[in-house]
Amino acid sequence: MTYKTQMDAARQGLITPQMEQVLREERISKAELLARTAAGRIVIPANVHHANLKAKGVGEGLSTKINVNLGVSEDCCHVDLELDKVRQAIALKTDAIMDLSTFGDTRTFRRRAIETSPVMIGTVPVYDAVARYAKSVEAITVDDFFDTVQLHAEDGVDFITIHAGLTQVAAARLKQSPRLTHVVSRGGSLLLHWMAANQVENPFYEHFDRLLEICRQYDVTISLGDGLRPGSIHDATDAAQIQELITLGELTKRAWRAHVQVMIEGPGHVPLNEVAANMQIEKKLCHGAPFYVLGPIVTDVAPGYDHITSAIGGALAATHGADFLCYVTPAEHLRLPDLNDMKEGIIAARIAAHAADIAKGLPGALDWDNAMSYARKELDWPRMLELAIDPEKAAAYRASSQPKDRQVCTMCGDLCAVKRSRKVLEGR
Repeated sequence: MTYKTQMDAARQGLITPQMEQVLREERISKAELLARTAAGRIVIPANVHHANLKAKGVGEGLSTKINVNLGVSEDCCHVDLELDKVRQAIALKTDAIMDLSTFGDTRTFRRRAIETSPVMIGTVPVYDAVARYAKSVEAITVDDFFDTVQLHAEDGVDFITIHAGLTQVAAARLKQSPRLTHVVSRGGSLLLHWMAANQVENPFYEHFDRLLEICRQYDVTISLGDGLRPGSIHDATDAAQIQELITLGELTKRAWRAHVQVMIEGPGHVPLNEVAANMQIEKKLCHGAPFYVLGPIVTDVAPGYDHITSAIGGALAATHGADFLCYVTPAEHLRLPDLNDMKEGIIAARIAAHAADIAKGLPGALDWDNAMSYARKELDWPRMLELAIDPEKAAAYRASSQPKDRQVCTMCGDLCAVKRSRKVLEGR
């Protein structure tokens, strides 16, 4: 192999097997894929040890991707259930899975998830460092953090969230900011605690070259985490968030010089009128690197319905430049999601991603909708159900209320506008 990473290969003009997989799924030319991967505007997370991976690209000119979070916790340590979530997420057509496990035998679960999953797998090594060493946060060493990163890379993790932009400078900005919710990123809060207790700089910022060496060796994509993302509408787009983003932009250039692929993670909770600006700021400050957003959630008052608040924000975010949406479930802010919560979150995120692809004019995005519209005009119910984003739910609704005239539905019956207008305009 004459290249270390997908970016390295692209800069040499080499089409890798992973790039071939991307080209089969996307309407993009080889030249465009090579140029954008070489420039860092597209990433193809593909650890050299993830044997069964079917690679996907994230970034400029590609379809908007979605991610599912799962993993075991101290209060809900059910490994088989979380593996069921892995399998269901794949069946529901997620593009990525993040293992956010924080308790128990995390390595065994991680390896089983990677073996099971043909989609890219991400992790947050800081979480695992806490679980693995069973130390107080302040007692974890720099070597502990990096040994955990090394372990995840060896296991086949395709991308890792690293909160390297939460520096002492950003922490000072945070202390000056009148935030309502302080720090809501779990990884960000752990590092903030560690930095304050030890009175030193963020280890991932201070030793960023050490991180790059591990990632280059295994072709692990760095997802530069937003440790200071806003956790409430009030806190959106404040000085601490932007300070961190500036640093992430600087680290992005350092990673690219080492041929390491980078994504940028973004907010969080953002009011609708600030979503577009947040996307534009990230693309500007981080030099066009792919943007991975949680939601964003556009109102704080809908626990139990945050798959909806995030889908609203996600559709708008992706329309204005976000490339990768992290799903949010109805259980957000309340508890660990179950299988049904996960399904609701995936479908909502997929709807948001697809709606944005239409809005962006992505080639081919409208074909699916046009096929559905034609099936509706033809009153072709089997085809409509087949094309539905959730065929199971659509079929259950149809079966639950049957009309006298099986051509129509029970909403309109004999007053079906489609049937009536088709008769007038087409004579049938």
